[in-house]
Amino acid sequence: MNTTAHRRGALAAISTLSLSLAIPPGPSHAQAHQPRLLNDPNRCVGMWVTRDGHIRHELLAGGRYDEARGTRQSAYQGRYMLTGNHIDYVDDTGFTADGDFRDGVLHHAGMVLYRETESTHPR
Repeated sequence: MNTTAHRRGALAAISTLSLSLAIPPGPSHAQAHQPRLLNDPNRCVGMWVTRDGHIRHELLAGGRYDEARGTRQSAYQGRYMLTGNHIDYVDDTGFTADGDFRDGVLHHAGMVLYRETESTHPR
């Protein structure tokens, strides 16, 4: 029996056991305290509006958006991608824009949009 190979195997087994004992199961402390916005797959879906209601930015499930401006419905349409609290847009003509969600508010292209709820802005 090769004692060097036997020792290596034993050390590898001990290292693996030590590593598995050192890492607790479940989410890390950092993961457990991430904002809801990062964890919820539908975190941004819904209607986002400027305070004056002029811009109505609907983020749809499946990564599409539809934006109305004033009386012009569907002024811009396209797709969006999320990376953490950052959102990137590409409209159907190829125009790009981006924004960030901060404290439940969408900051997008110089605008501040708030999530619309039925209780605050009935249609």
